[in-house]
Amino acid sequence: MTEPLIDLREVRKAYDEGPPALAGLTLRVRAGEALAVLGPSGSGKSTLLNLIAGLDRPSEGSVTVDGLRIDELSESASARYRRSRIGMVFQFFNLLDDLTVADNVLLPAQLSGMHRAKAAARAAELLAYLGIDRHARAYPGRLSGGERQRVAVARALMNRPPLLLADEPTGALDTASGAEVRELLRELNADGQTIVLVTHDLALARSCATRTIELVDGRIASDVPAVAL
Repeated sequence: MTEPLIDLREVRKAYDEGPPALAGLTLRVRAGEALAVLGPSGSGKSTLLNLIAGLDRPSEGSVTVDGLRIDELSESASARYRRSRIGMVFQFFNLLDDLTVADNVLLPAQLSGMHRAKAAARAAELLAYLGIDRHARAYPGRLSGGERQRVAVARALMNRPPLLLADEPTGALDTASGAEVRELLRELNADGQTIVLVTHDLALARSCATRTIELVDGRIASDVPAVAL
């Protein structure tokens, strides 16, 4: 059987003397899945995403992504891992308002040392694929929320990461823009992109996830394939 793209084993994460944020969680995600992570505030959703991103380390257990033990990496190696193996999309876009759309998308390539011509071609390809190439020279502040999230997705995909992480990607959007982003994520997964998204948006989970887990008190309370939603 093919090794999972994400493999968390008996992961515990405690921040203080209170209950742990994650309490012995085991989770495996195959390449090509779109996993939605649901749960109330304080259930461990953001902690899980941060561990997969290498932004935090478990108190116990192991975190392996794309064959790499994330919990054993140094800070510099973690930064390289985030540049090359994951893309991240946030609720509030995290775009640089003083850079054009194209320059925002190019940032990961510049940080990774990609050749300028290759980076420019990749950025143009992504902008066209995501339907925002007409905005390449515009600044993010002039775009709608849905368009800005598309720019954020293009930036996240710039270095062709095997894994896309999305933290409440529709949380700051109006209804129409949220529907656009849901469809975009569904299309990306249909094209083979592995996605893990944390959300309170049940419509997002139902429309684009192939599998949904619910966290309660740092544990997986349910694990449901899309056909059962």
